Amino acid sequence: MKKLFFAALFVFAFTLPASASMNSDFADHFNVSGLADYNRDLSTMMGMADFHTGRGTTFPGFDIGVSVSAVKTSADNFTSEDYFYAPFITAETQLPILGLGVALRGTQYDGFKSLGGGLKWHGSLALINLSAAAFYDHYGTDYYDGNHYSLSASASVNILFLTPYVGIGYDYSELTTKGAFSGEKTDDGVVRYTAGVNFHPLPLFYVYGAYTYTKYSQGFQGGIGLNF
Repeated sequence: MKKLFFAALFVFAFTLPASASMNSDFADHFNVSGLADYNRDLSTMMGMADFHTGRGTTFPGFDIGVSVSAVKTSADNFTSEDYFYAPFITAETQLPILGLGVALRGTQYDGFKSLGGGLKWHGSLALINLSAAAFYDHYGTDYYDGNHYSLSASASVNILFLTPYVGIGYDYSELTTKGAFSGEKTDDGVVRYTAGVNFHPLPLFYVYGAYTYTKYSQGFQGGIGLNF
């Protein structure tokens, strides 16, 4: 069962349809005036992977899964694409101290690469699951490198096979161009609001979907995972 699950994760993550690669799209449409919006949209796409519930795994268990984050590109973003989207593989485990957990995530898709990790805290208040997280990601393409930092908090409740959740996050990103477009730099932050629901059709297995809103754009996320 687990072998089939992990095989499905990788197929799901890396066979998504891709049009023009992010490398060629950036090179063909680069515009300095739209670089800040380009960076904010990328930052939101990565930050959406911060959480999928207010509840984490327990020691010595693991939570591993894959999600797809899709962000509607903002009006001044120079990209030719309507959405930035990428799959993220994530893995989390609990430490036996202070309710803290560690998480890793990354992607390599359509010319875009990202690798990051962070710390998570999980707790509860009555029937409400609570979590807080801090992440760092290094990302880039052939034409830029960047650093993404995020802080997030989420809350959820368990209702039979469903776990609805809400969350808020802050994404800050620094992007520096290189190669043919070297010499440009932008950095900015944006607040992110999320609402979603986890569905547990089988023991240990879950699927989820969420909607995210920011001042500049909106996004959608879906994923599958295994918590054991």
